Amino acid sequence: MKFTKMHGIGNDYVYVNCFEEEVKEPGKVSEFISDRHFGIGSDGLILICPSEKADCRMDMYNADGSRGKMCGNGIRCVGKYAYDHGLVPPDRRTITVETLAGIKTLELQVEDGKAVSLTVDMGKGELTSELPEDILVEGVSLESAGSAEAPRDPEAGCLSFVGINVGNPHAVCFTKGIEKLDLEKIGPSFEFHERFQPERVNTEFIEVVDKGHLNMRVWERGSGETWACGTGATASVMAAILMGYAEDEAEVKLRGGCLKIRLDRVTGHLFMTGPATEVFSGSIDIPPEIYYD
Repeated sequence: MKFTKMHGIGNDYVYVNCFEEEVKEPGKVSEFISDRHFGIGSDGLILICPSEKADCRMDMYNADGSRGKMCGNGIRCVGKYAYDHGLVPPDRRTITVETLAGIKTLELQVEDGKAVSLTVDMGKGELTSELPEDILVEGVSLESAGSAEAPRDPEAGCLSFVGINVGNPHAVCFTKGIEKLDLEKIGPSFEFHERFQPERVNTEFIEVVDKGHLNMRVWERGSGETWACGTGATASVMAAILMGYAEDEAEVKLRGGCLKIRLDRVTGHLFMTGPATEVFSGSIDIPPEIYYD
């Protein structure tokens, strides 16, 4: 299988050009190639496929083989690949990508014939919780995980979050001392909590610096902690605006870099801007037992 490794501020995926390649059992393939010791190493697999509705279609799979509807960092890399590899004409500066969360429009910033930064119209976010909503997470509290700010009822493990859906479901938690948080413990407690079944949930832990800057760590369903999450950053800024913590535009600092998120008050749409980077290309033999297990 021929592939290209790409990342958006450290949120890395293996990309396959399905205009030329066919990938059978993509969920199993994603689980195999995502392993950072025995595979290529990635947060998952993204297939770039033909589309009857857009310039191309993004088919995304997490590191555990589960299918995702949308990925903000991933779709910027899809747009970069489509432009850099000639899937669209070189004079184009707008690309449309079909996803399970709808068709997304990308604006390209091009330098020396390569797309270096892309802005994605993420659409309208949907509030999926009260503002905020408390949740009981058995045996886990932000206080016990090392946060500088305790939740409302640390003895009961009661945490507060804002639920936002921007193609993927997110639980956004505002706290302090996020670098000290034990996400390996807290993340799965959110992801598999009965409140978020059967889809599960991505969870963002946000430290407000000021109304224009947020710090973020993220636990993504099916992949664990990642260095960045575009839909998570978008959901977090929307939640921060609703809570009065941010203005209509904010920069989100993640472990892999920064994303800019802007709310257009006229349309209600959220726009995400960030880089996309191609790392290397190659080929890998997929074990036959993946196809014939």
